[in-house]
Amino acid sequence: MRLLSDRPWLNYGQKLFLIATLPFLLAAVVISVLVTLQSRQLAEREISALEQQLIAAKRAELKNYLSIARTSFINIYGRAAPDDDQAMLEVSQILSATLYGQDGYFFVYDYDGTNLVSPRQTDLIGSNWMDLKDANHIPITQELIRIARSGGGYHSYEWTKPSTGKNARMVSYVIGLQDWRWAVGTGVFIDDVVATVNAARAGVEARVRRTFLYIGGITLAALALVFTSGLFINIRERRLADAKLKKLTQRVFDAQEEERGRVARELHDGISQILVGVRYTLEAAKRRFANEDPAAGDMLDRGLDHLGGAIQEVRRISRDLRPGVLDDLGLGPALKALTDDFGKRTGIETEFETVVFRNRLDDEAKIALYRVAQEAMTNVERHSGATCVSIDVRGHSHGATLKIHDNGCGINDDAPSTPSSGLGLRNMQERLEQLNGTLIIRSDPNGTKIEATVPLSHMLPPEKSSAEQKRTAA
Repeated sequence: MRLLSDRPWLNYGQKLFLIATLPFLLAAVVISVLVTLQSRQLAEREISALEQQLIAAKRAELKNYLSIARTSFINIYGRAAPDDDQAMLEVSQILSATLYGQDGYFFVYDYDGTNLVSPRQTDLIGSNWMDLKDANHIPITQELIRIARSGGGYHSYEWTKPSTGKNARMVSYVIGLQDWRWAVGTGVFIDDVVATVNAARAGVEARVRRTFLYIGGITLAALALVFTSGLFINIRERRLADAKLKKLTQRVFDAQEEERGRVARELHDGISQILVGVRYTLEAAKRRFANEDPAAGDMLDRGLDHLGGAIQEVRRISRDLRPGVLDDLGLGPALKALTDDFGKRTGIETEFETVVFRNRLDDEAKIALYRVAQEAMTNVERHSGATCVSIDVRGHSHGATLKIHDNGCGINDDAPSTPSSGLGLRNMQERLEQLNGTLIIRSDPNGTKIEATVPLSHMLPPEKSSAEQKRTAA
């Protein structure tokens, strides 16, 4: 029973999809963060600039209001003495009567902190407010008096808005009447500026959220496209793989049937006929023995000779199927035996050359090169009409190479000349592809050259035991 934990969490397609989408998602997240930061920074700079411009306009407006008010009482103040109570009363009345807008008014404090003019908040008049602070503990009266003593300037603090009765941000501009020791000023509430800035920030946040939604939508659409494309490619590749697998399975079946047919022909044409001849010879010898014929011994010897031929034929077929010399002595002796047997059987002149390998070939490489040579010799015997075949096998710094050259008619123009054509040539190519090797076939009317190479990765290191090296060295 297979445990659930033994199953892989993700299949190949899911892993491929993750590999394709994770960098994309990471890039989308990074882009979103960068766009958000850049947008907010740019918007914050623009909002700060807007806020500064609006406040600067408010300050200029305050300064203009105070300049107009100063013009209205400057003649009285200029002719009055420092202790002229009548002139102070007239100026106080003028400032108390000068109102603008819903919340605009002028205020006056003496340098001791006593409020003298406050037309919209009369409860402040006559009281000392030197220690007055706003909700944020910012000094109000004390700071206004300090600014007035220094000549004039701006001060910002929280103050009750007359039209609403609620605290709001206020910017005041104050000047000093040094002869009377007065701090005269006016203020404007900037809650509209704050509202404008807050609206701008809200708009920025809304744009950032929309940008996130756009990026998210584009990312999801791209992921859907990647998923759909990957699904389509996966289905297509799976169909192609299934088709190739079916073709490969069919070719395996064809190769099996061909090999079975070859073995059947070998048994029928060789061993079967020899054994039939042995049977007839033994039956004839039996009859002669029964008749006490002196020639019975000759017939028995002839049957033994036929039986020895059958044994040799069985050994040859066994050697073709899996030569024992390949396992016992290595590739070189196996190819030498194959070449000698081929020459004796076909009468074609054969040449074999090899160089002792510094390293040993592994089993897969030995079998592959031997089968390539065996298939090539079979093609030479059946199709080439060659009179001479040469085989050369040797190891080198890049691996091992097998070369086979015949002087036959070459590959016919009607037959495909690529290594992938023909079952035998395809088998050669696929054997070497499984080993990351190469197969090169050159053919012309003067003959065919086959060069099969296996890489150095299939050469075993020489650090094996000497006994094993002697047994399997190529």
